Amino acid sequence: MHIFYANSQLAYTKSGAGEAVLVLFHGFGQDHSAFHKWVDALKESHTLYTFDLFFHGASHWHSRSPVEKDDWKEIMLLFLEKENIEKFGVVGFSLGGKFAMITVETFPSQVTELTLLAPDGIKTSFWYSLATYPIAVRALFKSMILHPNRLYRLTKLLRRLKIVDQGLLRFAESQMDTEEKRRRVYFAWVYFRHLKPDLFQLTSLLNQHAIPCRLLIGKYDKVIQAENMKTFVGKIRKIQFAVIDAGHNDLIPKSVIYLSK
Repeated sequence: MHIFYANSQLAYTKSGAGEAVLVLFHGFGQDHSAFHKWVDALKESHTLYTFDLFFHGASHWHSRSPVEKDDWKEIMLLFLEKENIEKFGVVGFSLGGKFAMITVETFPSQVTELTLLAPDGIKTSFWYSLATYPIAVRALFKSMILHPNRLYRLTKLLRRLKIVDQGLLRFAESQMDTEEKRRRVYFAWVYFRHLKPDLFQLTSLLNQHAIPCRLLIGKYDKVIQAENMKTFVGKIRKIQFAVIDAGHNDLIPKSVIYLSK
């Protein structure tokens, strides 16, 4: 299934037939199938809509302009109307955490719960900031993405200087080891650069509407770390915060056991 907007399309799948509704957004380099264990666990009690984010799976963003929050609002309005959804929970992993938080900002009176799994958007990474700098710097960044030798020389230098965690470097290299992956990194970072959650507004809305929030971080995650979540967690009244026995890449399947807690 697809939502068509501004000559672009956002793909999603529908699973289960339960009364409760969940909308789920995957991380970078994944697609809707990343949540298959969640679907298996919840399909009797929930109806689940798992999305392919733009530049992933069957979703495509054809505009030359970045995706704006207003674009996302219109897309989600089309989706909610098409599926006749009034109340829904939101789940976001890593990159998908941004989309989950912005969805809560946009539809706070309709969101019943928020689950964030190692979410991007709470503490901005150096690499994401680099991609959103003025156009001259973005051009340099693009040249590194599209010319892998430059990128590999940089990672080699960072590894020698030991100024970036080795696990984080290995993760970055695994996300950029083909031309397709490098292009997706560039397009996602640049075209999503305006999709920044307003954390002050978000925490205020979560508290005002008494929306339960669950935040799960992997103990061995080098990408999104628990210590960077503490300020955010401290501002939310109804929150379950847990560090679980997982890394970044296996957090989604290992988080299934926390769904009933």
